[in-house]
Amino acid sequence: MRKKAAARPEVSARTSAGKKSPAKSGAPKVGASSSDPLLGKLAPDFTMATDGGGGVTLSKLKGQPVVLYFYPKDNTSGCTAEACGFRDNLARFNRANAVVIGISKDSPKSHDNFKAKQGLNFTLASDEDGKVCERYGVWIEKSLYGRRYMGIDRATFIVDAQGRIARAWRKVKVPGHVDEVLKAVQGLS
Repeated sequence: MRKKAAARPEVSARTSAGKKSPAKSGAPKVGASSSDPLLGKLAPDFTMATDGGGGVTLSKLKGQPVVLYFYPKDNTSGCTAEACGFRDNLARFNRANAVVIGISKDSPKSHDNFKAKQGLNFTLASDEDGKVCERYGVWIEKSLYGRRYMGIDRATFIVDAQGRIARAWRKVKVPGHVDEVLKAVQGLS
């Protein structure tokens, strides 16, 4: 018989003065996890190619919150809705000093097309070899109509200014998700 893991408390954010601010109380909303195995740990670092021929290294973004959202595929309905939600709220994320990065296994060229078609205003990173997806535990076996295959589990992580995973959502349902992530980011400051 498998034992249930004890829930971990949410990680307290640190203020710019280095003092701890109290952890948010109450149960996490649907999709948010207070027992995710990455919670409170240093976020797995990465350097990836991005849209526009650029690159992004997570550790170089220390000092500000970073929203990493993993999605299955450019130009699919759920992924487009999620990307447009982040696009439409980017000014609010910017006011919270947060960086938003979308990550999928699509190529930088595919990301360029997706950004142009949807008017996306944030970075899309390309994890073509899937190593970052594996390190974040989002490369999973899925099932559709009885067919099993490997794919990206839609998930979002907030990396705090110190580089630690402050919040995690797995098996994300798109409606309302961006608003929930924004409230969590605003709660870090």
